[in-house]
Amino acid sequence: PPLCDFGRPAPDFLLPGPDGRPHGPASARGPRGLLVMFICNHCPYVKAILERLVRDCRELRDHHGIGSIAVMSNDTAAYPEDGFAQMQALANQWDLPFPYVLDDSQAVARAYGAVCTPDFFGFNADLQLQYRGRLDDTGRNAPRPDARRELFEAMTLVAAGGRGPAEQTPSIGCSLKWRDT
Repeated sequence: PPLCDFGRPAPDFLLPGPDGRPHGPASARGPRGLLVMFICNHCPYVKAILERLVRDCRELRDHHGIGSIAVMSNDTAAYPEDGFAQMQALANQWDLPFPYVLDDSQAVARAYGAVCTPDFFGFNADLQLQYRGRLDDTGRNAPRPDARRELFEAMTLVAAGGRGPAEQTPSIGCSLKWRDT
């Protein structure tokens, strides 16, 4: 992914979630910011971080005023494991502390410039981009107890002062699975 374009406004959207309701930045944001994540069910990078991601999003919401939303933009015809029913099962299995929405047209991924799963976009209370980095340095490896919580630390900075860290390391993961047009 490209480096953080500080101050870029969050593109708006409204997409269906497995809970049967539409969600977007307006409904998912917290009083101090918003984390927009592009994830999917099948990616080994997402699978490897999901437990830590759920933990961090829950803590950011409950203690730092940062809301989160996850967007699934992959081509579900080519990757049926990422389908809506499978998204619902994953949301229930992990008791996700954020809406998990389907970007079937892939327009939201294009508007954000998302390129991989996972891909993170952290916004301040004014919905200005402040973080475009990774969760931590483990990639798809097993978590290490000493791994820095880079995303969490960045978003706590955003919550406290409205600005993300100057130094950010891009996320790594599977490429988004674009539909043939």
